[in-house]
Amino acid sequence: MRVVVAPLAEFPPDSRRLVRVGGREIGVFRVGEDRFYAVRNRCPHQGAPLCLGHVFARIVSPQPGEFELASGPPLLVCPWHGWQYDVSTGQSYSPGDPRVKSYGVSVTPGSELVEGPYVVETFPVTVSEQYVVLEA
Repeated sequence: MRVVVAPLAEFPPDSRRLVRVGGREIGVFRVGEDRFYAVRNRCPHQGAPLCLGHVFARIVSPQPGEFELASGPPLLVCPWHGWQYDVSTGQSYSPGDPRVKSYGVSVTPGSELVEGPYVVETFPVTVSEQYVVLEA
């Protein structure tokens, strides 16, 4: 199933959108100019609204006293208890903790989304005396 989240021009860098798909709420994140991720908006720990948490780059340390920001997918931190998840895979940052469901996201030209020609459903309408009657 494909769900249009927003026009790219209306989805600024470093922002998120929540969408409901089939009864599930999914957070879609735009990180920087061109990276998009989506995860279910439910922390597997205690059901917190996960996608309201902070998104931050991973910090790596080649040796004690040195650190740098990693260029890979960021982590999403649960707003209730601080559990951390990789936004690209849903994998928990802590070994053994359950993962969160992740989803594929792409930027697609509008011309690829149009399957037309679209035809609207029509119904016959008649005028009988002084009443307009819809036949559904």
